[in-house]
Amino acid sequence: MYNSCEDDNERRRVQAKLYAMPKELRRPRRAAALPRAQQQQPQQPQRGVMTMQDAHALMAQLAAQDAQLGAG
Repeated sequence: MYNSCEDDNERRRVQAKLYAMPKELRRPRRAAALPRAQQQQPQQPQRGVMTMQDAHALMAQLAAQDAQLGAG
């Protein structure tokens, strides 16, 4: 894949394109022209993104499993 690149800059562009986050999961860009009052809307959780509450719940589940298995 990188063999077709002619220089290091092109290799970096190809690598960035390959490993970039999918467009569906990216945050939408803020519109600079909108007034500040319109920009401050509550953000909805995005698909594929774990919230802090989800992370704490997952850690609690893993700790409970470890305790059951005697690993902790």
